Amino acid sequence: MDQTTMPVPPEERTSDRPGGAAERTGPARSDRAAARLRMVAAHRWFWPSALLLGYAFQMLVRLSLVLHRSYPSVHADESTYLVLARVLAGRSGTDIPVGVVIPGGYPLLISPALRIADNPVTAYHLVMGINTVLNSLVFLAAYAVLRRAGLRRPLSLLLATVTGLLPPVVYYAQFAMTETIFPLLLLVWLLCMHGWLSPGGFRARALHGAGMAAAAAYSMATHDRGGVICAVTGVLLLVVLITGWAPRWATAISVGVLGLGVGASRLLAAYLESKFDAVPPSEVGTKVFDELFDPEKLGRTLTRVAGQIWYFMMSTWGIGAIAVAFCLAALFTTRVDRATRLVALAMTALLVGIPLAAAAGLGDDPRIDNWVYARYLSSLVPAYFLLGLILIHRAGRRALIALTAGGLLLMAVLGETVIQYVGPGLKGVIIPWALPDALFLGLNWESLHIVRATEVAALIAVVCVALRLSGGRRVVAALGAGLLGFALLATTTITDEVADRHYGDRKFAGTGFIKEAGLKRGDNLVMDWDNDWDIRMAQPYEVYWGRVWTTDLKHGATPPPSATVALFRLPAAEPKDPKDPDGPKAVNPADSWKQVPAGWYVDKVSWKHGWVVWRHR
Repeated sequence: MDQTTMPVPPEERTSDRPGGAAERTGPARSDRAAARLRMVAAHRWFWPSALLLGYAFQMLVRLSLVLHRSYPSVHADESTYLVLARVLAGRSGTDIPVGVVIPGGYPLLISPALRIADNPVTAYHLVMGINTVLNSLVFLAAYAVLRRAGLRRPLSLLLATVTGLLPPVVYYAQFAMTETIFPLLLLVWLLCMHGWLSPGGFRARALHGAGMAAAAAYSMATHDRGGVICAVTGVLLLVVLITGWAPRWATAISVGVLGLGVGASRLLAAYLESKFDAVPPSEVGTKVFDELFDPEKLGRTLTRVAGQIWYFMMSTWGIGAIAVAFCLAALFTTRVDRATRLVALAMTALLVGIPLAAAAGLGDDPRIDNWVYARYLSSLVPAYFLLGLILIHRAGRRALIALTAGGLLLMAVLGETVIQYVGPGLKGVIIPWALPDALFLGLNWESLHIVRATEVAALIAVVCVALRLSGGRRVVAALGAGLLGFALLATTTITDEVADRHYGDRKFAGTGFIKEAGLKRGDNLVMDWDNDWDIRMAQPYEVYWGRVWTTDLKHGATPPPSATVALFRLPAAEPKDPKDPDGPKAVNPADSWKQVPAGWYVDKVSWKHGWVVWRHR
């Protein structure tokens, strides 16, 4: 007879007598409920279904944050990726906002949206949908990492949910940017690396090695920092090939996959470069090497590296700092197995190499966020956060205390380094979009407080470790539930206070200008360089069915023959003459184009936004 339908024996039935059998039925009922749960969980479809529901939950959270997004707002990055996607979707070339051709791995993934959409708003909605599907995969990759580390399924499911909803993971996926997929690529890269280096059958190790190489190659096709990932992968493959730490044929297959992937990324770059007129490829790599070997800028570069690593550790709420300490310690001990040591080495190389390249590649712009740049290392947040959670769950008392103290001390020292080097400059004007986690943990949306943000992050990590040490491993599930609530709070708050405000401030440059200027399907827009920067950056995407150029019209440049609309800044009014009681002379919009060719006339004027639209007859 099925256990779930078995009748209850008389001695287990409820009795109304005080102190009778009713008081003894509690444990029996609890045992039966636990047995039923175990039976359900033992069903072969239970855990796949739980993962599917968890993935659906991740998508629902993300969709709730981006349903209202209709246009790009992070210029020039978003609009450039969208323009590249436009070309990969088979549409015509146009002006490229960032000025150079950048890697097209991410635009390739979102290009179907621009192929099927009839207008820029619909296309952007579809891009947000694609972002949601791709970025939510971080949850599944995190679950695979936790299971590989030996955590049980229920706990892995909970902690993977937390990881997938961390602010640095979700935040950038609310925009058309490469950070949508970079965290996933890095998790897959590290997971496959560990499988390739760990004992096992040839087929499994060969597949893991090929997956590692493919993830590295696609990261190179996605962003310049993928070059650092490919370099680390290449060195590791060479070392393992020489030492025989993995089957040499499996390693050779990985080398072949990496070579093919890098070659494919080069072909993609060459194709995109051929679709734009006189637009050079990205020279970030050349600039990085020039700046790295400039002794006069060494102090600035190293301080920026310190600032980026500080921000990264703080944005993981200090839990990633524990993982950083472990990775550094693993390099000098044989108590950790070889596969884990090599993965720790790769993680450390990225943690230093990516900010070093970024610090050298960033210009001399005095913006505060250049000192504590958040974006590039954000893709490593899931990997280090997961490692920190694994250590909190599995590490011994002494080791966990030592790693926590070392990691948090390093975070504090790096933050203080930036304060001492930059000094009062940290109190200047900031761009909230570039510092969301620091502003959230610093409890101030208007200014950067490095010390306060460090203290709050350290407090979260210390509380987690203290509860684990006092309650044992059985409290980790409760910690996971608490971290999940905090992740939801942090992500939604940062979206409301930073991402949505940034998006709202750029509405006119997105959909507003097209409507007010009267641009319609079939128009080709040429813009003078002396125009509002946001408008110039947005139009190559917003002029969806036409072509855009940016040139020096005001100083004599000839508009392209197919241009139908031209945009100029409205001339400034002459200064007020003290002897003239009527104030400054009226502005003549026609004066915006002194060398206007025949056939052009003033069509629209915006006194509020300060521009003039000319149209060709």
